[in-house]
Amino acid sequence: MAPNPVASYLSRYDDMCDHAAAQVIARYSTSFSLATRFLGPGLKRDIRNLYAMVRIADEIVDGTAAEASTDPATLLDAYEAQVRSAPEIRFHTDPVIHAYAQSARRCGFRDELVQAFFASMRRDLKQTTYTDTEFSDYVYGSAEVIGLLCLSAFLVDYPITAADREELECGARALGSAFQKINFLRDFGEDFGTLGRNYFPQFKGHSLDDGTLRALIADIRSELDHAKSTIPLLPTSARPAVAAAEALFRELTDMVAATPASELAHTRISVPNRRKLFITARAVARSRRPVKKPPLQKRDRT
Repeated sequence: MAPNPVASYLSRYDDMCDHAAAQVIARYSTSFSLATRFLGPGLKRDIRNLYAMVRIADEIVDGTAAEASTDPATLLDAYEAQVRSAPEIRFHTDPVIHAYAQSARRCGFRDELVQAFFASMRRDLKQTTYTDTEFSDYVYGSAEVIGLLCLSAFLVDYPITAADREELECGARALGSAFQKINFLRDFGEDFGTLGRNYFPQFKGHSLDDGTLRALIADIRSELDHAKSTIPLLPTSARPAVAAAEALFRELTDMVAATPASELAHTRISVPNRRKLFITARAVARSRRPVKKPPLQKRDRT
């Protein structure tokens, strides 16, 4: 039988798009890029494809579109429509959208989570300060739903009880929230000085004092602790990577905590690359130790 040329063409294009999406995370986040190396092959592809889609939305609202003299609101509306309809279409001329669509179909990404993400992105175009409720809504859409989407990828083909799912979803939301909040602190100078944004309701007069910083750090550490407690429940294909990401951001949290609040306005804290490698290796090794509760087992499809 002669090979089906359409299938071979499409398969080759699928592969190219996955590779293109992988370049996005490699360029924009050394921490997440490092952590994803410890995912199983299929998971690695799907998480990188998801990250690429999210990163482009960030670029639309964080100044790149405006610098190109285009209207960010119009672009974001068009991009949201494209992303949310993408899983229904098998071929896309945009490699990142094509790659994302493949992963969205495989992992069953829920549209209401994607919609919540874009709602938070839209806030960045018009809102510069937040009440407690608005801040919670923003963090849910910008970060917690990303944790839930990643969890959807992790659990493909893994049967799970309702109780375990609820526990893992709480952990995924806590981890996403902690990541977002420590990023806000790390990027405080750029967010306020360049983009005019002041996310934390606790900031008074657009300033940050040491007492407020300590309270925010305590909240972040509490969420990291909660998330860490649920990592042993994850499938072994996901557990080392999530443990690595949690450990890397815990280190960043400790470094921010050790920095006077007055310095965060003009200093962007980052974990040195050699330190990242050490922390990642240690976290991955620890995640592979036996746990009291066995990790999820893959569903047998035979």
